[in-house]
Amino acid sequence: MKELTKAEEQVMQLLWKLRKGFVKDVIAEMPEPKPAYNTVSTIIRILETKGFVSHKAYGNTYEYFPTVTKKEYTKNFMKGFVKNYFENSYQQMVSFFAKENELTLTQLDELKEFMEKEIRNRSFDSAQDDNEEKSFDSAQNDTTQKRNKQRKGKKK
Repeated sequence: MKELTKAEEQVMQLLWKLRKGFVKDVIAEMPEPKPAYNTVSTIIRILETKGFVSHKAYGNTYEYFPTVTKKEYTKNFMKGFVKNYFENSYQQMVSFFAKENELTLTQLDELKEFMEKEIRNRSFDSAQDDNEEKSFDSAQNDTTQKRNKQRKGKKK
């Protein structure tokens, strides 16, 4: 997924908020001073070329809508951000923001609780995956044993 310029990201934020809209709708949501219609129209066409936006035609007028969700873009953006600025280390990123933003003890505790909850959830998910895999393996072994017994019975 390609990165967006600041102007493209601003337009995408508005399209995500609106869910769909005409160029005039996007401009109406922008702060003053509002950019020219042609400027916004050009940015939206660039977004369409990049695969972030598509349109539905109504004669000569186009209604635009996002084809990439905000969640998808955020996930991809954050992966690149961590890779490019923190050597692909989420630990370095969290440490940086904790120090730079001078988080309070309460905020650090909340962050710690969130991380512990994520660890528990992932441990639970992992245990479920292991159990499902064991059940599948067990079922395969039962089937193999039944076939072997059937074969032995036919040989007699």
